Amino acid sequence: MDTLLLSRRDVASLLTIDECMNAVENAFGLYAEGKAQPPKVLGLPCDHGGFHIKAGVLGIDKGYFVAKVNANFPSNPKQYGLPTIQGVIVVCDTINGRLLALMDSIEITIIRTGAATGVAARYLAASNATIATICGCGNQGRISLKALLKVRRLDKLFAFDIDPDQMDKFRKEFGGELEIIPVELKDLPLALRQSHIAVTCTTAREPFIHAKDIEPGTFIAAVGADNEDKCELFPELLASNKVITDITDQCVSIGELHHAIESKLMTRCEVHAEIGEVIARQKRGRVSDEEIIIFDSTGTALQDVAAAAIVYEKAIANGMGNKMNFSEQHLTYNPDELNKNERDIKALRRWFPFR
Repeated sequence: MDTLLLSRRDVASLLTIDECMNAVENAFGLYAEGKAQPPKVLGLPCDHGGFHIKAGVLGIDKGYFVAKVNANFPSNPKQYGLPTIQGVIVVCDTINGRLLALMDSIEITIIRTGAATGVAARYLAASNATIATICGCGNQGRISLKALLKVRRLDKLFAFDIDPDQMDKFRKEFGGELEIIPVELKDLPLALRQSHIAVTCTTAREPFIHAKDIEPGTFIAAVGADNEDKCELFPELLASNKVITDITDQCVSIGELHHAIESKLMTRCEVHAEIGEVIARQKRGRVSDEEIIIFDSTGTALQDVAAAAIVYEKAIANGMGNKMNFSEQHLTYNPDELNKNERDIKALRRWFPFR
């Protein structure tokens, strides 16, 4: 009955981008084939951020239920020295409901989101893509580049962030693998026009990517919009090009698609496909070198289940983590002990007449 407790460090040591990409790809495919239940999401805004709960069930070798509770507060790093995203993941057995594990959510959220970008790029980016732009050079930008390098031979990348220090760290980390060119906002349109792939993973609440700045053949992974208040792409960009979602119902509620529909420039019916349908070969992805394809990536609980299952099973196999039995009963009722207590109380009453 023990529950495994896993820290962020534990998760980081157990989950690689390669195996997460494979697991996420499989999860999307299973969903498209009707072999996974639709995941659920609940979001609650606050003054300076918000909370969301994402829950899903997936049968891999065995069945897992996963619920993730995340707090997303963009001002945390500068104001409090805390991560933007903090939270916990609950893993349960779908056979008997047993609480298998509690694990930190930060690393899983980062890696599984980057994994979805990599999987989408594998199916939707031009096969000869060599130049990319990443907007947002924090944790999500870094894992996005690692995922892209698994599926395309990039030799040049433009890096944009409103924080120059983040761009500098990004350049130092990846400069040995490819040419990294930091760009300011005024130079971003020129960078985008030169790019075959663009990844947007910022916390922006106003769009900053125009349709006129995207050249034919570009693949865009729009990652930042994971609630109805966030937006990175102008709605016209989605309305005039092929849109593929992670899960369309979720994107209608909280993704870039939400803003395009709200602007009355698109309808839900105009979404070309979900990424799982492309993976399962139910619908075609890229059909020409000229089309612009946008992947609306809001992040789904199916990705969380796929990633958390890997972490849990590897932790068990390697004897990692701490254990706690949350259901253990610490209070026992011994009749002899109760009788002794009653005698003690009677004795006290003779000295202190209280009620």
